[in-house]
Amino acid sequence: MLVALFSNPARTAPRDIPDGTAVEAPAEETPETAPPATHVLTGPTGLGTSAAHPTSTNSKVTETEPETAVVDYITLQVPNGPTGLGTSAARAFAAAPVAEDQELELYCPPAVRDDVPLGEAVNESLVAWAEEVGIYPGQLDKVRKANFGRLIMLTHPGTDDHDRLLAAAKCILAEWATDDHFLDEDSLGADAHIIGSRLGVAYASVDPVYLTEPYASQLQQALMDEPVSTAYQSAFEHLARYASGSQVARLHHELSVMYLAYNAEAVWRTAKRVPPVWEYLTHRYENSFLPPMVLVDPVAGYEVPAHEFAEGAVRRAFATAGLASVILNDLYSTSNESDEDFDLPKVIRLEEECSQQEAIRRSVEIHNELMHRYEAEASMLSTLGSPALRRFLADIWAWLGGNREWHATTKRYHDDGS
Repeated sequence: MLVALFSNPARTAPRDIPDGTAVEAPAEETPETAPPATHVLTGPTGLGTSAAHPTSTNSKVTETEPETAVVDYITLQVPNGPTGLGTSAARAFAAAPVAEDQELELYCPPAVRDDVPLGEAVNESLVAWAEEVGIYPGQLDKVRKANFGRLIMLTHPGTDDHDRLLAAAKCILAEWATDDHFLDEDSLGADAHIIGSRLGVAYASVDPVYLTEPYASQLQQALMDEPVSTAYQSAFEHLARYASGSQVARLHHELSVMYLAYNAEAVWRTAKRVPPVWEYLTHRYENSFLPPMVLVDPVAGYEVPAHEFAEGAVRRAFATAGLASVILNDLYSTSNESDEDFDLPKVIRLEEECSQQEAIRRSVEIHNELMHRYEAEASMLSTLGSPALRRFLADIWAWLGGNREWHATTKRYHDDGS
């Protein structure tokens, strides 16, 4: 059952989120004299997304918002399923229970595109950058085999621009290296007892700290001595070519929350304590894939308006997608975890005193319920929001499909090449 679950190429969710708009918005007209947008693609297709297509690759933000797009989400109450005109196609929140004799399936859309040469090109550039900044010394072959360039190619189908994709790839590898260097890999200096102080210094490379001398020079030297901090500084310099100040600030926020979660996990390890399932899920809500997911709009060349991105209903949908994506990571990595590591099947198995197979089944059900919830909430929000928000919600759905495809194929979790 489990082999079929993780290797099944079928993707049970639709490629596009059901969109409740009654009529597809017309595509923006492009003057004949305007140069074609050869690098920023149309992104995920589907009802209601065509008006959000960017028209230029040269500016950080290509989306323009009409005044009529302003929506007040403060009074929006999300029920146990979408209601109203045009929302009947959206699925209910909770996934139906899976019978014991029924084949287990992960509810996830297919990848929008799989451009192998593009992924390989981004991956080779990423490995060269990893060598330049000094992360993963002596482990570059391992980084190459993990193929994070393919992950970025799969999760950002809104562009085929190598440099934009590389900017996102640098960010995600710096984030992955934080976990490995500070918490997981003893060979890289990980130590759960001192992770708090190391994260506190490293965050100064994410959100710069401005001290007086001589302390500013001492801080800068400390950052230069830490490969993870060097990686973050380099990655953010690259990202600034395409992201607005608001978009960079969003990534700052997601990383600070992730750092908080790393500290929580370090406490579990040093105290030799297994958290209850509710606490573990809260931790995974904080330590999820939201940092790379928050980059979908700058990488694709548009920006969700700040007032929409910050609304509670949008945040709930976005965070739900992040939690689902990291539970999928738990499922694919569970067989590779050490005794000190934590994953959802493990904490379910210990708390409920069930078999590993049953714990995986329960984890899949939780993942699927979250995916159905995101699908329903994104469908509803798409009927109310701006073209940029509709594009963002569709791009997150595409990100989830690309993330599943990478997990199903990367040698990071399939060393035998299966």
